[in-house]
Amino acid sequence: MQLKVSVSGIRGVIGDGLDAQTITAWATAFGKWLPAGTVVVGRDPRPSGPMALNAVTAALVSTGHDVVDIGIASTPTTEMAVQQSDAVGGVIITASHNPQQWNALKLLTDKGLFLTASENADMQNEYDAGGHVTWDKLGSQSSLEGADEAHIKAIMELPWLNKEAIAACNLTAAVDAVEGAGGRIVPMLLEELGVKCQPLYCDMTGNFPHTPEPTPANLVELGELVANGDADLGFAVDPDVDRLVLVEGSGNLLSEEMTLAVAVDFLLGKQPGDVVVNLSTTGLIEEVAARHGSTVKRSPVGEINVVEKMHLCDAVIGGEGNGGVIYPTLHAGRDALVGIAMVLQYIADSGKTLSDIISDYPPVVMVKEKFDFSGKFDVEAVSKALMKLGDGSLDKSDGVRWSDGSCWVHVRSSNTEPIVRVIAEAESQDKVNSLVLRTQDYLKG
Repeated sequence: MQLKVSVSGIRGVIGDGLDAQTITAWATAFGKWLPAGTVVVGRDPRPSGPMALNAVTAALVSTGHDVVDIGIASTPTTEMAVQQSDAVGGVIITASHNPQQWNALKLLTDKGLFLTASENADMQNEYDAGGHVTWDKLGSQSSLEGADEAHIKAIMELPWLNKEAIAACNLTAAVDAVEGAGGRIVPMLLEELGVKCQPLYCDMTGNFPHTPEPTPANLVELGELVANGDADLGFAVDPDVDRLVLVEGSGNLLSEEMTLAVAVDFLLGKQPGDVVVNLSTTGLIEEVAARHGSTVKRSPVGEINVVEKMHLCDAVIGGEGNGGVIYPTLHAGRDALVGIAMVLQYIADSGKTLSDIISDYPPVVMVKEKFDFSGKFDVEAVSKALMKLGDGSLDKSDGVRWSDGSCWVHVRSSNTEPIVRVIAEAESQDKVNSLVLRTQDYLKG
């Protein structure tokens, strides 16, 4: 299988396009691109992690960098470890929501941010050039504990967080960490907030018990745990803890899109300002922002694309509809932990249940389809196909997005898999199903 090289990192299947030699080559290129200094490395617990860690460490040491291994750590924890130190960059070894046979290198700058498109291009030039440093300019390697604790401490110091108010709610939360990096840090956060935890798959074995992408279809056991009365609500994270899905008190698994809507609704009530989301994120964000007098701006899909636009307009919150909440006051990266804190504080402040909060939003239905695709994505051909849906506006900044104001369809090639995604949203299941079927027919025709 061909590697996926994008703003989301270097991603592939172990033994089928991604191996120790390939990892070493890309990590060496990254080391050559970085300035001299320390590089922080964290990983999720999937079985290929130790092999990938050894390859990354050897490569970075060969390029003269001192490598600090923070162990099994979430993506946002690693980002914060870079941000809070004098490191010149970081590497997160994780394929995020991809199945167990996948792994990846997520590359960070000294600010704890993913590389931009231009920075990735420069780094790839180093990869193409090859070469290495000499024997007398090698770096060192060491380990560092406490990254999880530092992450949680920073969350606890956020000005709107009132742990006494949250603890007074006497809540119990079920947590599905899919045996990933969240198995320790999510229960730790809940304990700090005075919330009892019912753990599900929190042993960090790296052996995923179900499809790791945190979508309602993959979280049946978590829903049942809440529905049985063992918890007041539920939280599910992906293996690297940058995506969050919510379960309300009856056991109803909420769309991952709802996570960002709730977080935006809460935060804008505390901190007015603009919001940035990607083109595939629910239109509920505009509805929620309007209630607070805020403006929503949209960016291409990809965390760094959202972050860049957030910096341009000084947005107070942003993210992606896959359950990724970005709160730049803490750090400019998707973080399920800060999302959990926002949800719990919203419940404490409002006196409402999670079900009460979301019942105040207008009904929308989103459908996400995908199909295998390895050819060239033809923007103009897709644009012509989507205009057959009716009068509407087109955005071609990332694939093609058609919208008539009441519903929309976004067709784009994935950054992380050899597929094309078709995402649509409307006010009813019948209407959104019709949009998707018509779109697929037009694309085939």
